[in-house]
Amino acid sequence: MPKNGKPTRTTAQGLYDRIADVQNIAMKINGYRASVAKYLRSLDLGLRSDSLVLDAGSGTGIVTNAFHECGLPAKRVISLDLSINSLKIARESLSKRKKASAPTDTVQANVLAMPFADRTFDLIMMCGVLEYTPLDAGLSEAARVLKKGAPLVLLPVKPSIVGSMLELLYNFKIHPLKSVREAATRYFNIVGNHEFPVTEPISWSKTVFLLEKK
Repeated sequence: MPKNGKPTRTTAQGLYDRIADVQNIAMKINGYRASVAKYLRSLDLGLRSDSLVLDAGSGTGIVTNAFHECGLPAKRVISLDLSINSLKIARESLSKRKKASAPTDTVQANVLAMPFADRTFDLIMMCGVLEYTPLDAGLSEAARVLKKGAPLVLLPVKPSIVGSMLELLYNFKIHPLKSVREAATRYFNIVGNHEFPVTEPISWSKTVFLLEKK
């Protein structure tokens, strides 16, 4: 926090505030939401009507909408992101949904310092956000706000030709998958590592780790 008391604007926040509309269209065209929803439906996440769900680094709400598309039970869903423009688009898309699993709140905050108490959430989803943070710091903060034994659905950008293009376009750093596994095991048990079918565009840049809070 600077001396004038106003929060600083990070590089990532400024970038996504500028490109939120374009990114949202690109993600829709690529079918990311449908792919993530299909994967979530395949899991036994142990959610109930009183469960709290967090989409950390939610961007324009693609993963949040994928969760609602599944019809999974929850008491409340929170979409958290640094980019105020991305959150605005997320709110607009969510307001157009005819059916949602639960009420959704949007929160502007940093995934490295989330404004929630320890052990708050029954499920956390993180898609393409830890590429902007140190792995350990990002996973540690996710573990802090996740209940013991609860799942983290982590979708990192994987090393690939498309991943390298995105790395340049969005100014982030891909973490080697070996490093992701090593960092994750400090706080989580690795339950699975899912690869999307090659027929789905999300497979060109993303993989999925299903983690369980130790």
